[in-house]
Amino acid sequence: MKIAVLREQASGERRVAATPETVKKFAALGATLAVEAGAGTGAAIADQAYADAGAAIGTRAEVLADADIVLGVQGPAPDSLAGIKRGAWLAAAMNPFGERAKIDSYADLGIEALAMEFMPRITRAQSMDILSSQSNLSGYKAVLDAAGEYGRAFPMMMTAAGTVSAAKVFVMGVGVAGLQAIATARRLGAQVSATDVRSATKEQILSLGAKPIFVEDVKGIEGEGSGGYATEMSDEYKAAQAALVSAHIAKQDIVITTALIPGRPAPRLISDAQIATMRAGSVIVDLAVEAGGNVEGAVAGEVVEVHGVKIVGHRNVPSRLAADTSALFSRNLFNFLSAFWDKDAGKPVLDEEIGDAVRLTQGGKVVNPRLLEAAL
Repeated sequence: MKIAVLREQASGERRVAATPETVKKFAALGATLAVEAGAGTGAAIADQAYADAGAAIGTRAEVLADADIVLGVQGPAPDSLAGIKRGAWLAAAMNPFGERAKIDSYADLGIEALAMEFMPRITRAQSMDILSSQSNLSGYKAVLDAAGEYGRAFPMMMTAAGTVSAAKVFVMGVGVAGLQAIATARRLGAQVSATDVRSATKEQILSLGAKPIFVEDVKGIEGEGSGGYATEMSDEYKAAQAALVSAHIAKQDIVITTALIPGRPAPRLISDAQIATMRAGSVIVDLAVEAGGNVEGAVAGEVVEVHGVKIVGHRNVPSRLAADTSALFSRNLFNFLSAFWDKDAGKPVLDEEIGDAVRLTQGGKVVNPRLLEAAL
């Protein structure tokens, strides 16, 4: 069983899908590892570290040759997979809805593409969930990015020259990234409030010492979809939420938005008119900018200024903490494959529940139900 680890070729991608730690763990299962030269450079991992862990270092063609499983962070361009054998597994984040043509090309190559972001949110798959591990650090980094753009201190400071007021931070969307953003802003000494369309998150917000901001007069709308994700809200709820946010956002120094809906554009949470009510020097960080953005006027890959407010739209936020996010991503991949490792067969054998959820292509066809339904 040969496992290949590719060097990422996507612009700005610094993460890597395996570390020396996971190389050793895969070797302990009986696999042989081949790592493309320079794969770990962006995450501060030298080729020699992989070699010391037992991996062979080679060119892309060399590591792909006869590989049974190929690991990546982002799904590689199909034309970069020349020489991959039919039936090989490719495990990575695939962006299946946004890059359907790439998935079709994987089917044409005859490989089994496994989308790690389609991992079901069930208890036994928690350690395999790349969305959670990467979002966690994205929420942390969002607060640091906001602090870097904000021209004032976060905590209240009492000095002989006077008192510095604490920054007011508002987090919109209380998933994994939002919860970490709340915790990080609190650790930095800010006054933190948060909102979400899922009423169940109110207790989580309170547990972190933040103030929940929720629509109270629209009943029977929980906002909870399958797998713990938010769902699209009714027009009545949207109107009530917009009014509440408009009143609250004008008083905030920093706003961090994290709202995503799988398979759909990110919901618009903040309008230009709402931005205009914020004081000059305030900061908004849009973590959903690559999915269309939660904030009107946000630009992917840029920090722009609108009405005196900075809107931060960094791409690929997890890659901005490449060493740590690579370590977590690679453990997610190892936990996934090792959980199904058949010692007698010397390879992983997926079960139906998780296998059917993550498998996009098989036998030269696109087989994932979610993708097939989206195409109708």
